[in-house]
This record gives sequence, C-alpha cells and structure tokens, in this order.
Amino acid sequence: MAAYKNFEEYNIEIRDEVKKNYATIISEMGEDINREGLLKTPERASKAMMFLTQGYELDPVEILKGAMFKEDYDDMVIIKDIELYSLCEHHMLPFFGKAHIAYIPNGHIVGLSKIPRVVDVFARRLQVQERLTHDILECINTTLKPKGVAVVIEASHMCMMMRGVQKQNSVTTTSGFRGQFEKQETRNEFLKLISSNLS
Repeated sequence: MAAYKNFEEYNIEIRDEVKKNYATIISEMGEDINREGLLKTPERASKAMMFLTQGYELDPVEILKGAMFKEDYDDMVIIKDIELYSLCEHHMLPFFGKAHIAYIPNGHIVGLSKIPRVVDVFARRLQVQERLTHDILECINTTLKPKGVAVVIEASHMCMMMRGVQKQNSVTTTSGFRGQFEKQETRNEFLKLISSNLS
C-alpha cells in the first residue's frame, strides 16, 4: 500500500478508461460531449473520482504504525471536529461532516495527525456511514491496542438532500465504542467533551 499521493500520479491507463466511461455517460444523457463547456469534463471527472476514491490505495494500519510511540500517558486523548468527505456507495453522491475520535493509550500513543489521516483513508472509498464508523474504530482498536476507543460521526447526506426525501437539515449520527468507552461513565465524559466548547 502506498502513502499519500497527488491524483496526478495515478495510473494513466485507469484514468483514461474512466475518462471514456464518463464521456459515454454524458453522451447517453443527451449532452453534446463536443461543446466547449464539456470538452474537458470527462478528464476532470475521472481525476476527481480517482482522488475521491484514493483510499483504496492507502493502508491505514501502516499510517498508524508509522507514528506510534511508547508513552506512559493513560488518560483520554480526543481529536474532535475532523472534517470528512465521502461518497455514498448507493448513489455515489457525497456525504460530509465531522468525526470525533478518542482513545485511551495502553503503552503507546500515536502522532495526532495520523488519526485524521485514517479517517481520510476510509472516507475516500465508496462508503456507508455505518461502515465508515466501524472501519475507523476497528483500525484504531486493533492497531494501537488501546484501553478504549470511541468514534462518533455526524454527517449530512446529499442523497437525502438532493433526491429522495429531499430533507435539507437532517444529520445522521453514528457511533462506536470499545474497551473502557463501553462503560457509561467514560462514554459520558467523552460525549460531554466533544459537545462542549473549551476555547
């Protein structure tokens, strides 16, 4: 698995194949693929899709292992308001929001930037929010082996806002807890901290 990379480095053959497919889709919808505004759209769309799904090429476990440090700290570590953008696998429309993640170290801590990167890896795949929450939770839990992990994701889904029920203000919340966060007291502390403004 590779580390982070710019979409311009992606496989040209795959990009060109995706580009042809987008051109076909646009034409089948009744548009003129040769008009000025659409001439470069298939290429742009192919690059965008490859960027938005680059998580398949990345290994979140290696990202975490690359910045694990022995440390005796054993209190809660919280990173909240992590922006995330993903694509719903049912309609391939975006959903976006924030992830709030906490863990209680068990001999090791991890570089703070690695947690948001793990979120990005899983978000940059075709997803459902429920699985995204589970994937992040299990990756951190099995790699760091902490005393506990908590993940809460709040997201808005364009498939609900632009089509279907067309509800503009709905937010979906999913959560997962392992280890000490399965205890009500610890869980409540985490939920209180992510909902408070400490600044």
